Amino acid sequence: MSNILQNPPSLRLLSSNSIPRDLSILSIPCQNPSILISKKLSRGKFILPGKIHGFEGGNGIFHAWSQEGSLQEVDDSPVSFELEPIYSESQFDRVIAEAQQLVESFIIVWMASWCRKCIYLKPKLEKLAADYNRRVRFYCVNVNNIPRKLVARAGVTKMPTIQLWKDSKKQAEVIGGHKAYLVINEVREMIENEGTL
Repeated sequence: MSNILQNPPSLRLLSSNSIPRDLSILSIPCQNPSILISKKLSRGKFILPGKIHGFEGGNGIFHAWSQEGSLQEVDDSPVSFELEPIYSESQFDRVIAEAQQLVESFIIVWMASWCRKCIYLKPKLEKLAADYNRRVRFYCVNVNNIPRKLVARAGVTKMPTIQLWKDSKKQAEVIGGHKAYLVINEVREMIENEGTL
């Protein structure tokens, strides 16, 4: 066994040729010294927590030993996605046309800069967008920055309004005038029921 690490508090840096390229050291906690190793795989990352006693390497083969813990998958998908803004009626029409061509649904969050509930709800909707990032696209429209006729065309009367669009039509909506967690639950339910609309 080469490159044995002893007494983790006095860790020394291993030479780059002794660690396979698809591994990276994530952290070295101070209280209970350990090294977390990340191996990049096709579906995310895997880490082996605990004290690492040694590496065996060479031709890309990795072995590590741990006194505590077991192999865990780490979800490295985004925690939130910024809602993509729509600034004009022509952009709104392009979004609709693109979604129809791709046979996709999308969410539009209608909000205003003066609306406190909109401001509070937006980060929660961005987290929800991350949950559905491969299934539904999320957009936002600031009603202060677009023509009033677009707001009327979408049938928006209150802020915030979250709409599900499919086949160039509004399929469902949630008016976000109550507690944020209830609004998020309603939006999630609206997306999950999208196939039945």
